[in-house]
Amino acid sequence: MKTVSVLTCVFAAVSSILAQSIEDINGKWFLSPYAGQDVTNVTGVVTAKGPSGIWLRSLEATNDKHVSGGIYVYGKALAKNDSIATGDVLVLDGKVTEYRSRMDYIYLTEITAAKVRTVLEHNRTFAPIALGTQRSPPTKLLSSLDGGDVFKVPNNQSLISVVNPILEPNKYGLDFWESLTGEIVTIKHPRAVGRPNQYGDTWVIGDWATTGGNERVGLTLSSKDGNPEAILISSPLDGTRNGDDGKIGDRFEDITGVVTQGSGFYQIQPLTKLTVVSSLKPHIGEPTTLTSDGTCAGVTVGSYNIENFSPGDKVHMNNLANHIVNYLNAPDLLALQEIQDNNGETNDGTVDSAFTLSTLVDAIATHSSGSVVYNFTYINPLDGQNGGAPGGNIRNAYLYRPEVLQLQGGRDAVVGDAVTANEVLKGPKLKYNPGLIDPTNDAWNASRKPLVAAWEVVGPKAEKHKGKPKPLFTVNVHFTSKGGSSSLHGDARPPVNGGVDKRIAQAQTAGAFVAEILARDSHAHVLTIGDFNEFAFVAPLQTFAKVSKLKDLDDVVKIPATERYTYLYDANSQELDHAFVSKKLRKGAQFEHVHINTWLAYEDMVSDHDPSVAKFNLC
Repeated sequence: MKTVSVLTCVFAAVSSILAQSIEDINGKWFLSPYAGQDVTNVTGVVTAKGPSGIWLRSLEATNDKHVSGGIYVYGKALAKNDSIATGDVLVLDGKVTEYRSRMDYIYLTEITAAKVRTVLEHNRTFAPIALGTQRSPPTKLLSSLDGGDVFKVPNNQSLISVVNPILEPNKYGLDFWESLTGEIVTIKHPRAVGRPNQYGDTWVIGDWATTGGNERVGLTLSSKDGNPEAILISSPLDGTRNGDDGKIGDRFEDITGVVTQGSGFYQIQPLTKLTVVSSLKPHIGEPTTLTSDGTCAGVTVGSYNIENFSPGDKVHMNNLANHIVNYLNAPDLLALQEIQDNNGETNDGTVDSAFTLSTLVDAIATHSSGSVVYNFTYINPLDGQNGGAPGGNIRNAYLYRPEVLQLQGGRDAVVGDAVTANEVLKGPKLKYNPGLIDPTNDAWNASRKPLVAAWEVVGPKAEKHKGKPKPLFTVNVHFTSKGGSSSLHGDARPPVNGGVDKRIAQAQTAGAFVAEILARDSHAHVLTIGDFNEFAFVAPLQTFAKVSKLKDLDDVVKIPATERYTYLYDANSQELDHAFVSKKLRKGAQFEHVHINTWLAYEDMVSDHDPSVAKFNLC
């Protein structure tokens, strides 16, 4: 009997912790030391109510900034109980639970199966934690498990849910937001660093230090810096809805809400919807300043991912034509990505895109009152082999102005096909112009194959220069997407970079082809341009630069690191579209990113990418 009594006491001590504080429940880790255990006499003031639960804060503020004094109590009955209001001091029992809706998310510590023992008082006052004054987030590193580089390869080397590191909120962004989970906070003078998603969720920063700030007041990703200082503002707790037409740079009224974890991100659920007080003007970026000289001394080259372009979408087509004529100044050569076949996403075996491209060329001529006439060249893929929207058969293509450029060899140029690898011949010259780079290589499975071409300056203006200008070799790329990536706020550390191994293989293959050209002529004009689907400081592009011996044109022309962006995703302005050039092209080169999509509200975007324009002296 004595032995049984001892065992019973031990079981009771493990399964029911008496009068546990909120701070003890949260602990100094991502996961509660009491996960799965019952707790009793938990006391706190109700700071907010949501549709599925309430938030409690300890009655006495903690001096330990490693530990949150707030916690979520899950229970729809509590949420709908009108006799419970903010300011009520509750004593309750429940079970500590770690919850996440997907395996790749970080857990949220909460109390479930809660039963209120008593209400000690009403109308207890409490003050939200003022972010930017009382507490400010780190500005570079997200997690101690990233090894100092959130973009490091290989990634997915550890899991927060397994390691459960001690929080270091002064050093790491995820630790900072975790140390505030469950707390009610206020952001003074918030401004948007992203655009709302379809639910109206918007990334913001407040009056605190940031890194990566660009001239549009967004945050630009840079090497080893994932911008942990930004926080997502999600659905309001009062049942209202945030607007979905916002844009980067919008300023809001002060935001008060509770810090939580959900949908893969730390976030603040505001008490009520966001209210915009001002927006930036102009709402769209300025046109490029680069214009063609019409001679080998000043050839302009643009690149634009025109997002699933098909001939059936007349609005999209006319908007793109307007961009090309009025914002890109109709460059002499335009490398395009995501050209669909002649009937778009109708999946009937159609692969040709002559009609698709001719409709765009016609629209450009119309927008320019007939002054801009393009020719085009492309190679049809095998049906269903290039990835992208099923049935669309996206591929890369070139538009070129025949009064300035022609394919090297002119009418004698031999166009390649979907399965034959191009070759670099003496000269150097291409066996197929245009042609594909090693299209049957496994690196290009379900992905776009680089379209390589050689160009020569034509027309009477070209004859004004002594000697014959060297040809311009161009490689138009669209590497495999980042689909399958995990959130920067996710469980896997460093975060999963979807498709990174495939992009490394693609970089090796494309880079080796470029190296063959330069092996034939170290002074060759070589430009690789397009949508690399990767950042310049991550392994695939570092591999490409090393293998190809080309240099990032951003570095050549010294574009500030914060202004290197062509895409906006979550909180981060980022550059997926790049240009790399050979040594001979660097002298006098110019380069600009044209922000005609990233600054806009979602519904006003013509593409999800910004285009870029470069200018070169080929003489």
